[in-house]
Amino acid sequence: MTGGRKQKIRIARSQDPQPRRSAPPAPGQAPAADPGYFVPRPAALPGRLDNLRALTKPGVRGFPEVDAAQALLVQTMRKDRVRGEVLDLSAMGGLTGSLGGVTLRAVEGSAAALSVLEAAGLQAHAAVPGDVLTGRWPERPRTVALVLAGDRGNAYAQAQVAWAHACTPPGGTLYLAGDRDKGFDRYVRAAGNAFGTGETVARDGGMRVARLIRRPGPTPPFPEAEGYEAFGVKVVGLPGVFSASRPDKATTLMLEHLSALELRGQAVLDLGCGAGLIGAWAAARGAAVTLVDGDLQSVRSSEATLRASGVEGEVLHSDVDAALGERTFDVVLTNPPFHVGRGVVLDVAREFIAAAARRLRPGGTLYLVANDPLPYELPMGKVGPVREAVRQGGFKVLSATRPG
Repeated sequence: MTGGRKQKIRIARSQDPQPRRSAPPAPGQAPAADPGYFVPRPAALPGRLDNLRALTKPGVRGFPEVDAAQALLVQTMRKDRVRGEVLDLSAMGGLTGSLGGVTLRAVEGSAAALSVLEAAGLQAHAAVPGDVLTGRWPERPRTVALVLAGDRGNAYAQAQVAWAHACTPPGGTLYLAGDRDKGFDRYVRAAGNAFGTGETVARDGGMRVARLIRRPGPTPPFPEAEGYEAFGVKVVGLPGVFSASRPDKATTLMLEHLSALELRGQAVLDLGCGAGLIGAWAAARGAAVTLVDGDLQSVRSSEATLRASGVEGEVLHSDVDAALGERTFDVVLTNPPFHVGRGVVLDVAREFIAAAARRLRPGGTLYLVANDPLPYELPMGKVGPVREAVRQGGFKVLSATRPG
């Protein structure tokens, strides 16, 4: 989804480390506009890690490379000669598992990352901060690894630290990586207070890695969900979910513009649902709603929003439309993401538009809101003629109707 304020946007056009291969036929009607989107491929690694391996694809942090903080994390663990079972709470493309002598327990909340971990032959576990993992792995390993997602906000990083503490046994070691410019030093101090001992042991540009040894003691509390009421629904915003504490300006513009749209009895897809405001709004107006998001925390947040709002809908954890089977829709509503980690990358947003082209029934309409500079008009033309419905406050609402 787009941010809630005007901002400078520098569009980074990613380049794959190898030519794209053909993807399997997409479910439903037409092949994907970008046949390589769903295909895992080797990640480009920095020279110091060139004898290791990881997979990636659009939507995975760091694509087409590995995340810079994870690269320094793995470099540090190799220098420390870490061996045995390692619980990686932010496994991404499985780089940690390529360390010699390491048996990886891979955990991820990203549907895109889970798909590449599966392609790498790793039995990854889908989970988010706060989930109990002893059902999957009854004994906690002595080594835990975590890359802080400081770009997702203070509450989410605090939840990650508390989760890492709960997953690390007394006497066990946590390798914690992150970005100095995204609050790493602050979060390391909080982790040090909980763990009892630790220090930053590696630096590379703005990236940092700390090594902490856990003492016995209680796990820090997890941050509470936030919430608000808007457009007739009650939104439950879990830590780290887009627009968790208030509706963002772009979504507000779109829903205000669509106030007269008749949705009763329509099949509506909320693509990239976040905290679920758009989908719950459509459900409250009588639509049969399906909400999808590639982030498991967002899926949980949307489920809670539907319950709190007293409306029904199906919420799916899905890399774009991969989990939708043969479903098609009369209306697709989206505020697509253009950030993956630190970078501005449009691969996922373009695939959102391609998914709308696949999923819309004849005569169905895609409604999309975006920041002014983002070049979505051309790909939206593959859905149908593009109309700019409104442009205001640095945002634009576009629509395209599928012929027929």
